[in-house]
Amino acid sequence: MRSPRTSPSALGTLAALALAYAHFGRTFLGPRERFWRRMTTTGLTLGALALAAGEAERLRPRKRDVALGIAIAAGLVAVFQLGDRAARRVMPRGDEEIGDIYALRSQGTAPEIALRLGGVIGPAEELFWRGWLQRRVGWLAASGAYAGAHLVTRNATLVGAAGVAGIYWGALAALGTPMSALIVSHVVWDVWIFLVQPTQPE
Repeated sequence: MRSPRTSPSALGTLAALALAYAHFGRTFLGPRERFWRRMTTTGLTLGALALAAGEAERLRPRKRDVALGIAIAAGLVAVFQLGDRAARRVMPRGDEEIGDIYALRSQGTAPEIALRLGGVIGPAEELFWRGWLQRRVGWLAASGAYAGAHLVTRNATLVGAAGVAGIYWGALAALGTPMSALIVSHVVWDVWIFLVQPTQPE
């Protein structure tokens, strides 16, 4: 009996996912003082892949997408404020792991980090994970893959946070939310939760 063949499109999806995982591994396992450079390179690579594969054609920014994106970000901020408290109480190393995430703020100035998050990292993650990948594998699989890319950190709180964010943004994408609004929400959420009002007290 002949074994079933994997389609070229499936092979391409697996190859792109392997590339994403390799970049996330390199980003999180390398020297912390160059974390933001590596994260920006990861964003440029995955964002370029998504744009080259046709995601640019689906970008039709409208003024109302800005307001929608801000509202989506506000909803996720509320979810994370609650989740932060739960993680600190329930997870054995929750407080330590959250602090480890926020320690990355010391590896760059606030304007530099905001520029990287808003100009490359946030938009690229939406274009690749909620755009290119989700159109090929579906909402739940793309959300699981997004969380799985963070397993290399060995930070259970970060993996859980990525899973929650992936499900939240992925569900909205599946419901037809414009990509431009998702990008706005990701950028606003990144800058707000990481630089403006972190859940980790100063």
